[in-house]
Amino acid sequence: MKLKIYTDWWARGNPWNAWIWVYITDENWREIEKRYKNIGIKTNNDAEYTAVYLALTRAVELWYKDIDLFSDSSLVVNQLSSNRKIKEDRLKIYKADIDKIIKENKLKVSFNWIKREDNKEADRLSNVAMDEKK
Repeated sequence: MKLKIYTDWWARGNPWNAWIWVYITDENWREIEKRYKNIGIKTNNDAEYTAVYLALTRAVELWYKDIDLFSDSSLVVNQLSSNRKIKEDRLKIYKADIDKIIKENKLKVSFNWIKREDNKEADRLSNVAMDEKK
């Protein structure tokens, strides 16, 4: 069975105290779980990569190997798909960590860009988490 994972992040500034959100469904759109986490002071790209890493870690914990991951960050999706070069060293470290979790756990992951307006649930929930934790 395949997981669909939607990631998002939110901070009120860049860099700022950031929150990430992960929304997980099965392939039939049945909700599996919603998670959010404060990740401290991060830039938007750091937060996007952290959300992906934590989402894949959770997929491993749930014993899933086939994952469709959706993000509204075209930069991160393209970099993780190796369609765009990563210039910043700190982002290369995130990619290496993500590649490692994929390889070690024999995951099949497709990275998919979606429009922000199509990532409504993850976006909405990241705002809820941010408002709750001010």
